[in-house]
Amino acid sequence: MAGKRRRRRRRRAGNWFSRLSIGKKIALCMGSLVLCLAASGVIFVAAKLGKLDTEEIDAADIQVNKEAEETGEGYTNVALFGIDSRSGELEKGTRTDCIIVASLNNKTKEVRMSSVYRDTLLDIKDGHLQKCNAAYSFGGPTQAINMLNKNLDLDIEKFATVDFAAISETIDLLGGLDINVKKEEIQYLNKFVGETARVAKKKAKKVTKPGKQHLNGVQATTYARIRSTAGGDFTRTERQRLVIQKIVEKAQKSDFATINKIIDKLLPTIKTNFSAAEILSYAKDFTKYKIGASSGFPFEKTTDTISGLGSIVIPVKLDNNVKELHKFLYDDENYKTSSEVKTISNAVVARVGQRQAESSSTLNSKTYKTAPEDKAQESNKYTPTRSYKNNNSSYHNNTNSNRNNGNSGTNSNKNNNSNKNNNSGNHSGNTGGSTGGNTGGNTGGNTGGSTGGNSGSNTGDGNSESGGGSSESGDGNTGGGSSENEAE
Repeated sequence: MAGKRRRRRRRRAGNWFSRLSIGKKIALCMGSLVLCLAASGVIFVAAKLGKLDTEEIDAADIQVNKEAEETGEGYTNVALFGIDSRSGELEKGTRTDCIIVASLNNKTKEVRMSSVYRDTLLDIKDGHLQKCNAAYSFGGPTQAINMLNKNLDLDIEKFATVDFAAISETIDLLGGLDINVKKEEIQYLNKFVGETARVAKKKAKKVTKPGKQHLNGVQATTYARIRSTAGGDFTRTERQRLVIQKIVEKAQKSDFATINKIIDKLLPTIKTNFSAAEILSYAKDFTKYKIGASSGFPFEKTTDTISGLGSIVIPVKLDNNVKELHKFLYDDENYKTSSEVKTISNAVVARVGQRQAESSSTLNSKTYKTAPEDKAQESNKYTPTRSYKNNNSSYHNNTNSNRNNGNSGTNSNKNNNSNKNNNSGNHSGNTGGSTGGNTGGNTGGNTGGSTGGNSGSNTGDGNSESGGGSSESGDGNTGGGSSENEAE
């Protein structure tokens, strides 16, 4: 009995760890180490994410067209905004030089990108047709997201905003990018590389020859912002998507030390409504993501300079382009656009007239000059114009829905040919007497649109709009146009 008791006492004398076999001790130590590393990693990443500039957007503030609520099931769409900010300001009042819809296929991890041309004429809010990049300037990311959802039948809830100085820093931390620079791009890259360098607080280095070469952060960022070559904003968005693709590809191959440096530098310069938990969830699959096809929106388009609007991109027609976008993003061959998109599409036609789309080769061969309205946009001043929704006419069923139906007024220039072209440019057909200055009034591109005497005034429906050379004044003062100060 005594011997048995002694044996029990010896077992008690050792702790639970000492009684484990050597194999179990090793396994336990390794497991504990993994747990400690995992815990410290979570704490480390959480501390990093605390540097983000987050902006919560209430779900009730996100607007989605009723018919589009079920669209894109299995996909996550994110709005990416590149801000033309010289001071790091990411709030409203700054212009979006870059608007990209990034669509992630949650199953395949493929990301497709569509650049929305910043000068595209869309409904930025409550029936006001304007360049789409004005939405962020007027109402920050919430209005910009809603603009995309409303005009494109999307269901975007998340966004990320960054300025070009942060992009420059990221590229430098990745060691630069290999890009094929064309001969005609060199003069504009060198012209604006100094401005990018000043904002990024870096040294400027000019490019001396065309061809494939290694660009630093300032050079690659300036390259992505050029719009003075043939093609204007169309070719610029191609450069932007190329630079983003190369950044992602290089980041996926980088070591932890490099990624850590990027996180430290980049996170404080990003504004987003992604939560820390959401970022961690997506980050774990980062190396699995692959950049798929990219495109520009609208697919079918033309351009023009319109009084009160400036140099714009015109969708031909918007509803058809939205169908093509859903085919591109979701492989949806049979998508039917919402009634809201059809309404906006008809309103665009009523504002600028019936248009014919131009080929990409034609548009990419053109050079685009800055209009007076575009320069005025630099001041971020804006006088809201009358919303097309305030008119008595219906835009739902008829592209010529803004006809003179004898509703409330007479047209003081009935004998002027400018008021006879398919009724498509007549913005005030149902709203009352429409007289306009020779350069103002409601011009509708090549279709007329109530240009008349020299009074420059538009009255009707109880509203007034200034005219005489700049009808619908302030329409161009959106904070959204092209700039001589570019890399535009």
